[in-house]
Parts: sequence; C-alpha cells; structure tokens
Amino acid sequence: MSEDNQLGSLLIARGLLTPEQLDAALEEQRETHRSLGRILIDQGLVTEAGLVSTLASQLGLDYVDVADYAVDASATTLISDALARRYQALPIGWQDGRLVVAMADPSNVFAVDDIRTITGAEVRMVVSTRASIVAAIDKYHRLDGDAESITAQASSSFEAEEDLTSVREVTEDAPIVKLVNLLITQAVQDRASDIHIEPGEHDLRVRYRIDGVLHEVMRPPKNIQSGIISRLKIMADINIAERRVPQDGRISATIGGRGVDLRVATLPTVYGEKVVMRILDKSTALLRLDDLGFLATNRARFESAYRQPYGTILVTGPTGSGKSTTLYATLNIVNDESKNVITVEDPVEYRLPGINQVQVNTKAGLTFAAALRSILRSDPDIVLVGEIRDRETATIAVEAALTGHLVLSTLHTNDAASTPTRLVEMGVEPFLVASALDCIVAQRLARRLCPKCRQGYQPTTSELVAAGWGEDEVDDLPEVFRPVGCQACGKTGFHGRFALHEVLLVTEDIERLIVERGHSEDLKKVAIAQGMLTLRQAGLSQVRAGLTSVEEILRVVA
Repeated sequence: MSEDNQLGSLLIARGLLTPEQLDAALEEQRETHRSLGRILIDQGLVTEAGLVSTLASQLGLDYVDVADYAVDASATTLISDALARRYQALPIGWQDGRLVVAMADPSNVFAVDDIRTITGAEVRMVVSTRASIVAAIDKYHRLDGDAESITAQASSSFEAEEDLTSVREVTEDAPIVKLVNLLITQAVQDRASDIHIEPGEHDLRVRYRIDGVLHEVMRPPKNIQSGIISRLKIMADINIAERRVPQDGRISATIGGRGVDLRVATLPTVYGEKVVMRILDKSTALLRLDDLGFLATNRARFESAYRQPYGTILVTGPTGSGKSTTLYATLNIVNDESKNVITVEDPVEYRLPGINQVQVNTKAGLTFAAALRSILRSDPDIVLVGEIRDRETATIAVEAALTGHLVLSTLHTNDAASTPTRLVEMGVEPFLVASALDCIVAQRLARRLCPKCRQGYQPTTSELVAAGWGEDEVDDLPEVFRPVGCQACGKTGFHGRFALHEVLLVTEDIERLIVERGHSEDLKKVAIAQGMLTLRQAGLSQVRAGLTSVEEILRVVA
C-alpha cells in the first residue's frame, strides 16, 4: 500500500474522511501531482491539526498541540530564533532526560542532527502544526531574554546624561536601536494596541495594552531613558531638543510582513517624557462589518441606515471603544467609483485607498468646522467627520445631511438614546437634529473568551436575573462559560475582542420626541418598543452564544 493510501486509510479509520472523499482527492492528486495532505486541507475536508496528528501516528510519533502544552521556557532558549524558524522546530521541555522538540516536519533528519549537536542533548521528537509552532516561536523567542542582554549592553555603554550631543550619539548606538525595535516587534506579536513608556524616579516602565488591559513587560534602568525616548522621537520625526511641551508624530514599519503604523505622542512628566505609541494595524481598516461582532438583527438595522443616500449616522461610545473601526468598515462598504468620499480626521489614523482624507491642523486654522465647510464645496457624496466636538461642527454636519449628503461621525455619549439630547445641549436646534439623524450606534468592546480553556458552569438563578435575564428566560438558558487561563491566552482566559452594539433608528415617533425635547429615557423606551436591543441585551446574547462571560459584560456595560 502506498504512503498516501495508508494515510487515507488512517483518516477514514479515525472518522475524519469518507472513502468517497478520499477517492476524489486521490483522483485530483493524479491530475495535479500535489500532496494529498495539501489537497485535503484546501478542500476543507480535514483540518491541519487532524492531518498532522494522523501523520504523526503513521510515523509512530506523538502529536502535541503546542498552544495547550506546558512549555518549559528555559528549553525554548536552547536554540536560536533563526534556527527555530528555519527548521520550524522548537524545544518545549524535557522527558526522561531527553529534550522534547516539536517539529512540523519530523522527516527532516538534518534538523534533528543540528538540534542534537547544538544542545548536546538526546532529542525526542513530537509533531505539531506549522502554525502552532510559528506562534510558539513568536511567543517564546521574544524580548524577555534578548532585552535583558541588550538593556545591559545599552546601560553599560553610557552614563545617565542630559547633554544633547551625547543623546544624539546614543540614538545611533546599536543596543538602543535594537531594544526599541524589539519593544515594537514584540508589542505587535502580542496583539497590543498601545505601548506605554513611562519614566519613574529610579527606572523606566514599559507596558503593553492587550485586549484593553495594561500589562507590564519590562523595567529598563533609568540611565537609558533618554536614549530610548530620543530614538523613538527620531523615528517619529519629532524634535528631540524640545522636552517641555507635548509633541506627536508617526512611525511606519513592516513587522512580520505586515504594514504597521505607530502614532507617537510625548507628554512631559516630572521624571521625563512619557511616550505612548498607538499601534495602527493597517488590516484593521479593511475589516468587514461581519468581523466586528454585529448580531444579525443589529446588522440588518444598521444596513438600512447606511444604504440611505443622505442623512446622519453617529457612532457613540467612550474612547477606545472601536468607533473609528466601525466607521471605516462602513466606508469600505459604501465606497465605490461612483461616489466622492471625503473624510476630515484628527489625526488620520488609517490611510484608505480611493478616499480623500483631510488631516485637521488647528495651528494653521484648519479646524473640524473649517475643513467641513471646505469639504462641502468639493462636491462630496459621503462625508466622514472624525468627531463632533463643538456646536459649530455639529451644526455644519447636520446641515450637510439635510442638503443631500450621507454624514458619518462619532460622539462621546453613554448610550444611543442620550445622543440627540447631547446634540441639542451643544446648541443644535431640535428640529434640525430630528430631521438629520437617521441612525445612532452605541458600542463597547468586550473581551472574547479563549476557546481553548473556557469553562462551562451553571450560575444560580439570582446571578442570571441580576445580570439582566428575565426569570422566564433562565430555565431554557444553554451552558454559560467563564475564563480559566492557559498558555494560548497568556493565562488571562481571554483572546481578542469584539464589539457590542445598540442600534437606534430614528423613526417618526422618535423624531417627535426629539423636537419636543423629550427625556433620553423616554427615547430609550420607544426605541426598545420598536425593536432596539440595548448594549446589555446584545452582551447577554453573546454570553448565550458562548463568546464571552457574564462578568465581562457587566464590566463593560453599565
């Protein structure tokens, strides 16, 4: 029996494939001469993990999911990052005096010999998927070890100084350059949204914001503070001699084959300049609405608004709740060659193809209001205003919607129903607000439970009722999950985030309430009666679907 037929028989025996599917795949293999495994994966007949574990048993080896394995971090350092990536192999621990090495291709005898020679240890091979090994290499061959030696090098290479000439020399110093590059690369690999570099009295603190929560990653010595900060300021094209006022700039880089922009902001503190870098992953700007976590009913309600030729759509929520991402995803849908789309933003975070983007420049007199007036003379079909901050911008945006433009913008309010009241309080006439508003989307970001370690449990009826479920709903509730924490999610129990939405459509009844200056609670009651799901209800739907926990929803939704 050939190796492929033997593999096929094993897959059938494991119930991963039917004989008919195997025959069709073998037929395609005869025509295309591609490997059987690749054909089965491309056709979606087996997963890579299923195939690799079957191949492992065919070779008489064990299959290991590295993401679930209790990896010994000291073992991973026994071979270099370059070697691990070249051979797609990683030492993950010890067993009976032998080094356990996870490999994507265990038939590579050269790799096994090299690892045995370099480590001086007997090797026991286990098989894992290529993707999980690469993820583990990214995770364990990280700044922890390298940064210590680089920081020590950088620290010993110069004394603490405030002299500008030596700062310029320091910025070209290789250890500092390498350390800064490591900090940025690791932040991207860890899915961080922000890097905080904070001077203290005796040292420097570096923290990453991951899934909305800050984690400390290292504390370099105080004497390399000026070197790190000056290096970042040079990369961001910021004046390194000016330390008394806040400044901002931008860095563009390619990390792991992916284009990443960093928005850099400096802030003078009593112990020196704090630097915050917002990581702007360009792929975020190309997200589809379906990727953002819209429930089907909310998605349908929102679509009815952005398909209109004119009107105002407002996305509201606190800072960092994903408002801009939702607007960009909407722009990607409505933008086509027949439309003139212009945005005015402060700052322009993501550069979008086929869209005219204007950056606010307050020093030069180009405010949101001034830019918006100019935009309306440029024959736009769709206008995106980064944020409505004052009466003037609000009035022009509302009037633009009434004169036949589709206007998209953001506003800081707690929920959808309080948004019209906020605009009226800003000084926009209630009848203008009522006529121009089409749709208001309030949103929050909730953390997604790690699918590998989430744990099902049965909460008490009182807990469920306190969370917001009705007593009649509690009985037919499916299993509810809570976070545990594993290697894959960095022991947090969560991996990634999704958005919760509250979509309020401005109907005639709601228009009437706005004109009468009705209370936001009255608006909310009418909207709920007309089918609006509140943020809490949307969150509980995602708990029901097993996507997040009750505690997480209560954390992000009042």
